[in-house]
Amino acid sequence: MTDLDLLVTFLEIYRGGSLTSAATRRGLTQPAVSGQLARLEKELGAPLFVRGSRGVTPTPRADDLARRVGTHLDQLTAALDPAPALEGTVRLGGAAEFMTTRGMPALSPLTQRGLRLEITLGLANDLLAGLKAGQLDLVLSSVRPGAGLTAMPLTDEEFLLVGPPLLARTVDQLLLARDPARALEHLPLVAYSGELPIIRRYWRSEFGARPKNATAVTVPDLRAVLAAVIAGAGVSALPRYLAEPALAAGSVEQLHHPEVPPLNTLYVATRGTTTPAADAVVEHLRSRDWGAL
Repeated sequence: MTDLDLLVTFLEIYRGGSLTSAATRRGLTQPAVSGQLARLEKELGAPLFVRGSRGVTPTPRADDLARRVGTHLDQLTAALDPAPALEGTVRLGGAAEFMTTRGMPALSPLTQRGLRLEITLGLANDLLAGLKAGQLDLVLSSVRPGAGLTAMPLTDEEFLLVGPPLLARTVDQLLLARDPARALEHLPLVAYSGELPIIRRYWRSEFGARPKNATAVTVPDLRAVLAAVIAGAGVSALPRYLAEPALAAGSVEQLHHPEVPPLNTLYVATRGTTTPAADAVVEHLRSRDWGAL
C-alpha cells in the first residue's frame, strides 16, 4: 500500500512544477522530497517526471495519477487542516495548452476551498478584449496588455526548436554552426497559424531573419503541433513544458541550442479593480514556483 505522504509530495511537485517548491510547501528538505519521489516511482514502476534545467515536467503516468488521487487528497487535507473558505466566481481566460497542462492543476486547490472558476480558452488578444469589456475577471496572457489593463509578470515560457529524429539527421551540423538559418531552411514547418507567430519570433531572435522554410501543417493548438512533429510532418518551436516529455522519450530532438533560449513572459492581466475571489486567484498563481515552462 502506498504511503499517503508520498502521494501528497507527488501532488505538490505536480502542481508546483519543481521539487524546490514542493519541499518549501511540505516543510521538507529537497533531498527528502527527491527520496519520496524516487520511492513512489519505484513502487509504481514508472517515471513520473522529466527533470529539466528549470524544474520538472509531468509524464502521462503522472497526469493520470494526479487525476485519480488529486481530489481525494485535497478533501482529506482540507478535513485535517482546513484552509480559509473562499466564496465567489472568477471568470478566467487563458491559452488552451497552458491551462490544460499547467494552469488547471495549479488552480484546483482553490476549488476545494469553495471557489468557482469559469474558464474561457482562446487567443491572448481576444481574451484581453473580453477582459477590457468586462466579460472576464482575469487573463493569463502571453501578450503584454495595453492601456486600461494591469499586467503582473507570472513566469517565462522557454521555447525550443524541435523536430523528429529522421529530419534532425538531415541537418548539416557544420553549416548549422556557421549559418543556422540556411542549415535549417530545407525543413518543413508545423505552425500554429499561417502567420507563423512563434516560429517567426524564434527565427528573428536567434537568426535575425524570417524563415524561408515551406509550411507543411498549420493547426491552432500547440499540442496538435507537437503531435504532427512527432509524426514526422515537420519541425516547430514549442514551449519547453510541452516539448520536454517528447524530448525525454526520444520522439523529437532539439535542433538548435542557443546560448540563451528565447523567452516569452506570461502575465496575469486584470482591469485594476478586482474582487476578493479574483485577488485570491492572483495571489495563488503568483506564489507558485512554475518551474520549467
